[in-house]
Amino acid sequence: MSNKISWRKMLKLAAMGAAAVGAGAVPELKTFAALPRQGTINLTFQEDETQYTKVVQAFNQKFPNVKFTFANVTGTHDQVATKILAMLAAGTPVDIGYAATEATQLYAGQGLSDSLTKRVQDSKADLMEYFSDVHPLLTESMMYEGDLYQLPRDFNAANMYFNMSLMKEAGLSMPKDDWTKDDFQQYAKAMTVIGKDKASYGYGWINRLWGSWTPWFFVNDTNLLVEQKAKGGEWMWTTFYANDPAAKGRGGGYEWPKPQANNPAMIEALTFVASLTQNKMTPAVDLGGGDQTQGEFTSGKIAMTPAGGFWCAGLYNAGMKPGDFDVQFWPKWKTQRHQLGVGAAWLLKGGPNEDTAWEFIKFNTQKEVMEMIGFFGELTGTTPVRRSMNNAQRYAKTGPANWHVFYDTLDKLPDTGPIPAPVIYEQENDIYTRYTAQAVTGALSPKDALDGMEKELEDAYARAK
Repeated sequence: MSNKISWRKMLKLAAMGAAAVGAGAVPELKTFAALPRQGTINLTFQEDETQYTKVVQAFNQKFPNVKFTFANVTGTHDQVATKILAMLAAGTPVDIGYAATEATQLYAGQGLSDSLTKRVQDSKADLMEYFSDVHPLLTESMMYEGDLYQLPRDFNAANMYFNMSLMKEAGLSMPKDDWTKDDFQQYAKAMTVIGKDKASYGYGWINRLWGSWTPWFFVNDTNLLVEQKAKGGEWMWTTFYANDPAAKGRGGGYEWPKPQANNPAMIEALTFVASLTQNKMTPAVDLGGGDQTQGEFTSGKIAMTPAGGFWCAGLYNAGMKPGDFDVQFWPKWKTQRHQLGVGAAWLLKGGPNEDTAWEFIKFNTQKEVMEMIGFFGELTGTTPVRRSMNNAQRYAKTGPANWHVFYDTLDKLPDTGPIPAPVIYEQENDIYTRYTAQAVTGALSPKDALDGMEKELEDAYARAK
């Protein structure tokens, strides 16, 4: 992992697989470059092939000699990052990867993903419309030390989901967008021990960095790591966002120079979250994925939980219909600052087909092409970064009625920011989830858990220097 130069040389020599894809009738779309049409060009894309069938067909209408192999790597974000790093180290490269905020700095900092800065600058005319439709925070979240490493595709902020059946039984109505932590506690208490078999919990969450108890320390005006803006990035804001007020004060990406896990506001936030379990308003906290929480929510066992736009399709497929659930901003505490994660493709540095891979990444920024991606089909599986794609029609089949909250988290809450995910994200996530579990189960007090978390994070930072 530390020998970046020899690793990149190895990646350039790695063999590439190829798979033919079918071509069908597609609308006329723009292509941005005259790619070579002679000879087969093989691209490996780390994504679910079924989500990109129509996109590949559209691209192949213009460039039939470009063939795609898909590496569908599954798991939580930290598991995917671990698998991808293992694949690359074993000499099995991907030309185009996909990463959320959790792994953006990990890949960029290790020299695996290539900076897109010059390519984006050279493609100004092609990309102006795309950036005009994408909130600047989403772009800034994909930057590292002044350079852009990914073109945002989707995002999810941690908003509050409500089981409307339990809310109705408790005699409650949807809270206003400026509801508070005190309101939340009243809602959680009212929706505990009701519903089927009187076995409901007012609130449930998953132990991981995104979602988890992270929203609570954000609204308590603190963070797990010290947060600051990297220098640079002016090239982005003066070129693509010159007339956007939301771009004011943006930098070259987020930096996380050191941990601060055991500061008083962090201890206060974890103490509050642990008290929900102690007071039996929250069930045992699940680790990692969200299947268990989704089952408990759809069956009426959990009344409220953090989730983003990605959950709409999951709840619909689990049997919920429009009106069965709704969503609102996270409640205010000291602030109402929200946390989010952004996802996008990344380009392998030193790969044999960088130019072709870049053209495919850029091809995917067109609105007509993004609409072809399976995640943005009839059932929206994640929140599109384009503001124009977030509308009532998109959520008509699944709900929620308050769908506008997803993009309003960017447009109406100006201090929304990314989850703290530095280059050492893998170690950070392991430390964070281990000590969180000990605090909510009562094995350690919140203060002792965060003291231990701080010590291990400091050690991880020291090893990474």
